[in-house]
Amino acid sequence: MKQINLGETNWQVSEIAFGAWRMDALSTEQAAKAIDTAYDCGINFVDNADMYGDGESEKRFGDALKQTSVKREDLFLQSKGDIVPGKKYDTSREHLIKAVDGSLQRLGVDYLDAYLLHRPDPLMEPAEIADVFDELQRSGKVRHFGVSNFNPQQFLLLQESISQRLLVNQVQFSLMHTGMIDHGIHTNLTDDRSINRDGELIEFSRRMGVTIQAWSPFQYGFFEGVFIDNPMFPELNDELQKLADKYSVSKNAIAAAWILRHPARMQVIIGTMNPQHIIDSAKGSEVDLTRQEWYDLYFAAGNDLP
Repeated sequence: MKQINLGETNWQVSEIAFGAWRMDALSTEQAAKAIDTAYDCGINFVDNADMYGDGESEKRFGDALKQTSVKREDLFLQSKGDIVPGKKYDTSREHLIKAVDGSLQRLGVDYLDAYLLHRPDPLMEPAEIADVFDELQRSGKVRHFGVSNFNPQQFLLLQESISQRLLVNQVQFSLMHTGMIDHGIHTNLTDDRSINRDGELIEFSRRMGVTIQAWSPFQYGFFEGVFIDNPMFPELNDELQKLADKYSVSKNAIAAAWILRHPARMQVIIGTMNPQHIIDSAKGSEVDLTRQEWYDLYFAAGNDLP
């Protein structure tokens, strides 16, 4: 498993991360097996959130970790907060302090390596968040901070107020969710792909030294389903299979390798709880796609070049 520096720090983390958002559906024993499998594959980064399973995914992970051979200090644990499902986003001091304490309790740990604001709150007060981040860091509860689903201006608005450097921005990106690169390719055109919906998010992150964490790397739409082995996408699956055969890996590995081939040095968050799928997907770190193979997959996903 290849390693990357998280943000511009010296923290070395696996370029494929283990996303625990589905862990609430597992037994503690099954969850322990998934954690052990991921760690054996070289994955030392775990992503969670207080809203996953309404907190049950964090609790299941915490209970399962005690049954594994993996030590807490061998993992980079990240969680997220500020979503109150179906009601609001809440970045108030009261909510964030309570949310972090709740995550720590459910995970059964003393500190988080990183804590992210899960969604941009229109009522966000950067100065208030700055005080919260300082308090959480001073207390030793959180070491580093980041955001999720923020555009560049939202990112800068927060970064300019806090004393810590925001290390990551977690956003959706995959072969079937390519808007962040489409509009750059279609610059100065008037077609749908030329619409800039993200504010040059990739270019901004590269200039700022921010790690992009790609969530839902095998999904199309907004949680509509997986594109791998989906008959709706025959051309893409044919191309994935061709490259999977060439590199002796799975289609999942090729889809992950496509993201990792981008020079932004992204981190891929896989969400599978199936041990064999974890093993298969982790092998994407071993595949170095050629430039033409990267473009062939981009074309097979239904994209074009001007």
